Amino acid sequence: MHIIDWVVLILTTCFIVIYGAWKTRKTSSVESYLLGDRDLKWWTIGLSIMATQASGITFLSTPGQAYDDGMRFVQFYFGLPIAMIILAIWVIPQFYKLKVFTAYEYLETRFDLKTRFFTAALFLIQRGLAAGLTIYAPSIILSTILGWNLTMTNLIIGGLVVIYTAIGGTKAVSETQQLQMGVILIGLFLALGVVIYKLPPQVSFSDALSLAGGMGKLNLVDFNFNPSNKYNFWSGILGGTFLFLSYFGTDQSQVQRYLSGKSLTESRLGLLFNGILKVPMQFAVLFVGMMVFVFYQFTQPPIHFNHVNIEKVEQSSNSNDLKILQTDYNLLQTNKDKSLTSFINSVHSGDKTAQKSNIEDLKKIGVEEKQIRSKVKDLVVKTDNKAVADDTDYIFITFVTKHMPIGIIGLLIAVIFAASMSSTSSELNALATTTVIDFYKRAFKKDENDQHYFKVSIFFTLFWGALVISFAIFVSLFENLIEAINIIGSIFYGSILGIFMTAFFLEKIKGNAVFYAAIITQLIIFILFFMDKTGRIELAYLWLNPIGCFLVMIFAILFNRTEFGIRDGIRN
Repeated sequence: MHIIDWVVLILTTCFIVIYGAWKTRKTSSVESYLLGDRDLKWWTIGLSIMATQASGITFLSTPGQAYDDGMRFVQFYFGLPIAMIILAIWVIPQFYKLKVFTAYEYLETRFDLKTRFFTAALFLIQRGLAAGLTIYAPSIILSTILGWNLTMTNLIIGGLVVIYTAIGGTKAVSETQQLQMGVILIGLFLALGVVIYKLPPQVSFSDALSLAGGMGKLNLVDFNFNPSNKYNFWSGILGGTFLFLSYFGTDQSQVQRYLSGKSLTESRLGLLFNGILKVPMQFAVLFVGMMVFVFYQFTQPPIHFNHVNIEKVEQSSNSNDLKILQTDYNLLQTNKDKSLTSFINSVHSGDKTAQKSNIEDLKKIGVEEKQIRSKVKDLVVKTDNKAVADDTDYIFITFVTKHMPIGIIGLLIAVIFAASMSSTSSELNALATTTVIDFYKRAFKKDENDQHYFKVSIFFTLFWGALVISFAIFVSLFENLIEAINIIGSIFYGSILGIFMTAFFLEKIKGNAVFYAAIITQLIIFILFFMDKTGRIELAYLWLNPIGCFLVMIFAILFNRTEFGIRDGIRN
């Protein structure tokens, strides 16, 4: 990177960290540390909620998803506004009524202590894994593309987050997330502007959309009902709604954001603000990726976007095979250039027949390109069977480092840092809060003073920070990062949501029934997930959310009528 990019990156990142630490330096009580004195306005809550969800993975993986698969991933978010409305009407008032610190406190009031412990433990496992991934994901890509040391990158991202989160708690998280969202949005629209500007002079924005549409990249909605299809209207509306109900309604990293609100109304407005803006924001991120696809139609893309993998193949006995594939790839680009020129001319002349013919030619070339790229991936694995051959997550950062102007590169890498820090800080804060309130205070030290719990909260923030950074250093990479986060969530969220839905809507269900229902359901979800992974069934991961939720509720109803429910009823 140029010295100017380094200056932009360092100044932006350091300002966010220093601002968060300074702004909340006077935090001294456990309520202030864990819930920010419950004085946040709705727009701060809304931005904080968005920043918590928008990790560095969002800006590394999502554009690559659009490049490879088009805009259809936006369907994943179709259930989000529905979930926000349901939570604002029914769930938030329940939490406010009991004045809880964590979502899981409510479960002891409604059921019993073991259900609270079990649900909180599921959260700690799931969120601890996800937090490690939100640090590791940008670190592995930045270290690969920029040549940075991976362990050092993990330590820098994780360490910066731990500093201001440990100093200021929830308020530090919320204050910095406003700045981080500002940096993220500025970077997002700058990236879009630059990629449009970088198109050839003869290619207008309208031409770019025509090409993307013809190549199938603008297919937003798929109404075909297919459980094995990860992204269609039905998986988004049904599976997505349940995923987001669980994430925003039961995950402490999000619940803590709106429990910090000044009032019930402020918290509700913050959630609805997120529901209104989140889908357009994800659309914009995907749109950037789709425009990068168009850009790389006119500028030859790398045969493989992870240059480290290519260097390994070049230095191996498979180098000649790679050279042959590269020659074929270059020839294909020459043929593509001719078809692209004909297509643009036909668009300008309004010749629909020629447009259709040119698009068919381009699609055939696209298929051949994919075949060559697939063979390169085979060479990567053949050279190093531990290598991750999927290069989708490297597409956008490659474009940024190779084609963005000086200064903008530094800002966009700062965006990735800011996004990673924003989500990780919320996760660390939530992990510490749940550990202190749901386990330490409830099971070990019930009657200590406020200062004791304040100091313990700082300790557990540092503890989880060290644990998460350690996991980030030793974790292995998933094939697609944005999916990895959602898969981890989907494995656990269905059961957690089922427990809360039972608590809210099935008033006669007792603690024993829901506790054993949740355990059995979680085991079934594990089995379904591994059956899908081993090819025994085909089930897109989003469906694990409604399946898990409904199984908990159904088993709880059945168990409530058996010895479990009867014994629990006698005790109560």
